[in-house]
Amino acid sequence: LIMIILNQTDLTPASFILNGIPGLEDRHLWISFPFCSMYVVAMVGNCGLLYLIFYEDSLHRSMYYFLAMLSLTDLVMCSSTIPKALCIFWFHLKEIRFEECLVQMFFIHTFTGMESGVLMLMALDRYVAICYPLRYSTILTNPVIAKVGLATFLRAVFLIIPLIFLTKRLPYCKGNIIHHTYCDQLSVAKLSCGNIKANVIYGLMAAFLIGGFDILCITVSYTMILRAVVSLSSADARQKAFSTCTAHICAIVFSYSPAFFCFFFNRFGSHTIPPSCHIIVANIYLLLPPTMNPIVYGVKTKQIRDCVIKYFSSSKNIKFYST
Repeated sequence: LIMIILNQTDLTPASFILNGIPGLEDRHLWISFPFCSMYVVAMVGNCGLLYLIFYEDSLHRSMYYFLAMLSLTDLVMCSSTIPKALCIFWFHLKEIRFEECLVQMFFIHTFTGMESGVLMLMALDRYVAICYPLRYSTILTNPVIAKVGLATFLRAVFLIIPLIFLTKRLPYCKGNIIHHTYCDQLSVAKLSCGNIKANVIYGLMAAFLIGGFDILCITVSYTMILRAVVSLSSADARQKAFSTCTAHICAIVFSYSPAFFCFFFNRFGSHTIPPSCHIIVANIYLLLPPTMNPIVYGVKTKQIRDCVIKYFSSSKNIKFYST
């Protein structure tokens, strides 16, 4: 038993080497510019949204509280990967300690699960707002919003923790070079000389429990919304109801489109699609929603747009009077 424990310890690497995007190593510097630009936009946009929602009384409603959850999730999600990717592209700092790799893996998978859950909560919010407008404020009270937000976070945490332990227990004897910009669970597990069947099965189960359940709830919510909107007699009322959902539908498309690509690549397309294409899309999956969500909500949501205009107008007036 002691020898088995010692052998298991010897087969746990001290660190991994994140090799970036395979086949495009000589173009890492050029690839870094759009990555860095999108990351800056994501940080500024989401921090700006959080500032507006916190300070503007007109935005103290359930829809914007869920949007604040989405912004926080987006900030953590992209910040867990992009700074390290930029260090690889700019300074060739490719080494990551084994424990740091597991922590990064936990944050990536937990907050992608959280992102999916918040999008589901926002769909339910739109369902209640359109189908039960008179009871909207009494159904989605602040305590209810806090409880469902916490439940969504805990669901992701408790489903991802076993996946991290399954990865940690594996013996690694196929080298320590990960052909990726971050510690993806499957990319790390493939370096193991042990049986990774449990990792694959549990990863699929967690994906279906989170993503499958959320997509089902979103689909049912929008089916009910569509039925309610079509039954409205006024064309203006139908347009107004649809317009309140536009930004959320865009957020769903930005989030789930690259997610589906990554999922199907890992299961079916690893021999037909170049690895570099998969890794670029995997990074876009973590970077596109945080970048686009603040822009879409800022453009499509009148209340947020009005608050931004008011803020910049007041700033100009203060500057004018100070001169």
